[in-house]
Amino acid sequence: MSSEKENRKQETVAKRVMSVLDGSFLTRDSVVNNIPYLLFLFGIGIIYIGNSHFAERTVIRMDEVNRELKELRSEFVSTRSELMFASKQSEVAKSVEPMGIYESVVPPKKIVIKPEEKIEQ
Repeated sequence: MSSEKENRKQETVAKRVMSVLDGSFLTRDSVVNNIPYLLFLFGIGIIYIGNSHFAERTVIRMDEVNRELKELRSEFVSTRSELMFASKQSEVAKSVEPMGIYESVVPPKKIVIKPEEKIEQ
């Protein structure tokens, strides 16, 4: 009797596999009644896959932007150090020397006007 049950189970499994392979399971009433639900699940699956691709593209773009940020930061630091070096008084004096402009050797003098010396207008 157990071999009979096993044969029936094998036949049932074989029939189900064949109905899936030839597509006849799609014509059953239970499948036809559930088509809106199946379409809903299909749509949700498409949205899920699209969301995954969008997230991956976003992560890749974030990595690119971070890499560019590091490059720009290093460029900023090097440019700032070059500017600080070029704006030193000795470097400015060297760069304007060919134009005939020299540093004054005479120290500046403070001009003081006393209140009684003010010129009235």
